[in-house]
Amino acid sequence: MIRLTLLGIGILVAYGVLAQGVSIGRVGSLNDTTTVTQPGFVLAGGSTDVAEAMQWMMLRSGGGDVVIIRASGSTGYNNYLFDLGEVNSVETLLIDSREKAQLPETAEKIRSAEALFIAGGDQWNYVKYWKASEVSKALAYLIDEKKVPVGGTSAGCAVLSEFIFDAQFDTVISDDALTNPYTQAVSISKSFISIPFLKNTIADQHYSQRKRQGRHVVFLARIMQDFSIKNPKGIAVDERTALCIDGEGNAFAFGSGKAFFIQPLAKPGVCEPNKPLAWNKNNKALGVWIFSATEQGASVFNLTRWPRTQPNQYWNVTGGKLEQIPVQ
Repeated sequence: MIRLTLLGIGILVAYGVLAQGVSIGRVGSLNDTTTVTQPGFVLAGGSTDVAEAMQWMMLRSGGGDVVIIRASGSTGYNNYLFDLGEVNSVETLLIDSREKAQLPETAEKIRSAEALFIAGGDQWNYVKYWKASEVSKALAYLIDEKKVPVGGTSAGCAVLSEFIFDAQFDTVISDDALTNPYTQAVSISKSFISIPFLKNTIADQHYSQRKRQGRHVVFLARIMQDFSIKNPKGIAVDERTALCIDGEGNAFAFGSGKAFFIQPLAKPGVCEPNKPLAWNKNNKALGVWIFSATEQGASVFNLTRWPRTQPNQYWNVTGGKLEQIPVQ
């Protein structure tokens, strides 16, 4: 005769509820498939998704199973992606707690993916729920061993670079960050995802639309100062724009906006609490390369070798004001 204590029943019920709640919907085949995949990474800038970039990702899945992970929201990607490309299935996982992030079932569903996409939302939720969990281990497996395409949009894009603006204290606008680089809202940490081409890099999204250039410069200054990184880099994408990176590091900009690549050329002059940022070196503090995206995917450059050509602009900061100087 099998006996279950009330405590045991409680544990089983709790586990069952959590496990049942991880997947909130799947379209296509209920049976997993195994395909030949190609590595790749999609950094999407938010707002309307770029269909061509999503098709690029699904093509690299080899027609396998696509998994969407998120900490809020619903199953909007399921039918959209299933109708957009020839894949075996699309499934959305709602991982909105540490408990769900530690479930073996959650990890197994992620590990079975031939493509994975991180939806938009609040990147602080992703950090507090998924960092140092079974989710982060499963993501490392997909990237390092299984070598499947992985992407994200908006907050999902933010967590793909090695350094992230984690939004622990909500968002921050450029004027506030430039006025005080150490305002509490400028919260930067290391991500729980490791992509070789995005090492020492911090990504930003909704870029031109929300005028985030100034805060991005502050993020780079803080990384140099707080993490002792001599040569950090910034990558940013506008809304309705996605940067796709293949397995060799070749980058392509899909969509209707722009992709930005920022590289400091000197150390910040003043980056201190309660003082405006100052960063100017003969009007060439940071070099900025800007590429217009296209529907077909404009060729950018190989991220293992950043451009040695003259940038499109030089950015400087004087008295907490960002100056963008076009190169003639």
